Amino acid sequence: MSTLNEVAPAFVAMAHQTVWCSAATVDRRGRPRSRILHPIWEWDGRSLTGWIATGPTPTKRAHLEAHPYLSCNYWSPSQDTCVAECAAEWCFDLPTRERVWGLFEHGPEPVGYDPRIIPGWESPASETFAALKLTPWRLRVMPGSVLMSGTGEVLVWQGA
Repeated sequence: MSTLNEVAPAFVAMAHQTVWCSAATVDRRGRPRSRILHPIWEWDGRSLTGWIATGPTPTKRAHLEAHPYLSCNYWSPSQDTCVAECAAEWCFDLPTRERVWGLFEHGPEPVGYDPRIIPGWESPASETFAALKLTPWRLRVMPGSVLMSGTGEVLVWQGA
């Protein structure tokens, strides 16, 4: 098992290069539900936090109310994969929504984009815009070279 200091930077680099992840929640009846989402990750040297700019749809809200967890699985054609298993928390307060909006609006390529391209998102105060905070409890990073040639190292970190 690796330390968070080893795994988090490798995870952020791979996730931000891949950009889109398959994100899974669990419904009230215990069934998985996947969707494609676009998180931005912040690593400050001590903790890793993911942010998703998303619409707080009734389905997402019901799933996270019943089971406040989200799994983010990234895959690239080079067979690079990384996974973050996370606690998920809606953030509806305007200061957090403004901050997350800015993370995406001013984010580096390829993860940054102008949130206004999403229909109904005129500003961080738009009713159809919310911030979803992700706090990982487990990370796994596997370079494609491990699968394709048996070289490289799989990194895994699991918190409390």
